[in-house]
Amino acid sequence: MSETTKKWYVVRAVSGKEKKVKLYIEDEISRLGLSDYVTQVLIPTEKIYQIRKGKKISKERSFFPGYILIEADLVGEVPHVIKNVNNVIGFLGAEKGGDPVPLRMAEVNRILGKVDELAESEEELNIPFIVGESIKVIDGPFNGFNGTIEEINEEKKKLKVMVKIFGRKQPLELSFLQVEKES
Repeated sequence: MSETTKKWYVVRAVSGKEKKVKLYIEDEISRLGLSDYVTQVLIPTEKIYQIRKGKKISKERSFFPGYILIEADLVGEVPHVIKNVNNVIGFLGAEKGGDPVPLRMAEVNRILGKVDELAESEEELNIPFIVGESIKVIDGPFNGFNGTIEEINEEKKKLKVMVKIFGRKQPLELSFLQVEKES
């Protein structure tokens, strides 16, 4: 089996069920002995960090919710097997009854490159603060104080916040992880 016949396809799945669908596809493929035809099943994810109860926790989230990438040679029953997996809606780009459309290699490299890039940049914080926004300090000596964002330094992941301490406004430099949006 030559590698050149394999192409990348996008399988649409019920959003939130991507991990289950990935497992079902992998189980089904190995159960039917089709591992030569389907070599990789990937869910493009990114790591995001949140603060819960004062602790930094990382979570993975799909950056293409509802989409799963598979590297496969869609011959014989392979497409049929994949389409019949629980929570699979179908292949992306396929007309009703038509053949699934493979991704161009440039698209695959861009997506896979993004996956690698995201895996490398562990500290990727996805916290969109806005100047003038009210925040609450949740960590450090000023825990519990409220303030207003004056400046945002995205590279250093720091905020300049004006906090009222004993009736006087005081500028503080805090990291993104030390504050949360006021609800």
